[in-house]
Amino acid sequence: MTEPAQTVKAVAGTGAPPAYGQAWNQINWDNVTAKVTRLQVRIAKATRDGRWNKVQALQHLLTHSFHGKLLAVKRVTQNAGKRTAGVDGRIWATPMSKLKAAQSLTHRGYQALPLRRVYIPKSNGKERALGIPTMRDRAVKRI
Repeated sequence: MTEPAQTVKAVAGTGAPPAYGQAWNQINWDNVTAKVTRLQVRIAKATRDGRWNKVQALQHLLTHSFHGKLLAVKRVTQNAGKRTAGVDGRIWATPMSKLKAAQSLTHRGYQALPLRRVYIPKSNGKERALGIPTMRDRAVKRI
């Protein structure tokens, strides 16, 4: 069974799995945060000890773990820019879209989309360019 299915099943308990939206709302975030934090601490310790092969292996584990993806999506969808869409016009507002986004995050063949350019006024009357990435680009960066 894949890791996403295990998390949904573990969240759901017994019986038929719930809708994605219910599964997102039932995720044990303390457990997810603890697992990601533990991996980050292990990476820091391996770095401090100069064990570079171990660092690389742990980074691979973190970037490919479903818990890391869940936490990245949660952080992107709960920050100040959560209602700001990128060039693709998509935002992850519903629990179902958040869980599907976490399941679809992958580095394989990933290429960032162009930034959405918005011009905001400066105090001196001129404008400043602001680049807004897509939700997916933000989440991949957060992993």
